[in-house]
Amino acid sequence: MEEPRIDQKSPYVMDLQPGTYFWCACGRSANQPFCDGSHKGTGFTPEKVEITQSKKVAFCGCKHSGNKPFCDGAHSKL
Repeated sequence: MEEPRIDQKSPYVMDLQPGTYFWCACGRSANQPFCDGSHKGTGFTPEKVEITQSKKVAFCGCKHSGNKPFCDGAHSKL
């Protein structure tokens, strides 16, 4: 399987409202950190995220987290 593209070497920290979100796992989306369908034709699929209450989240920007879709600091080792 190919490696995901590193979009940025820091997390996307944002306040989210309750809802369903799809995190981009391939790094190709123009709508980072969310999926825009750019993964089509690759071996990647987006990660579905259910947010049940308003909260701040840190989505992985480097696409190498061991805790996908959330940042675990893996970007500091790239």
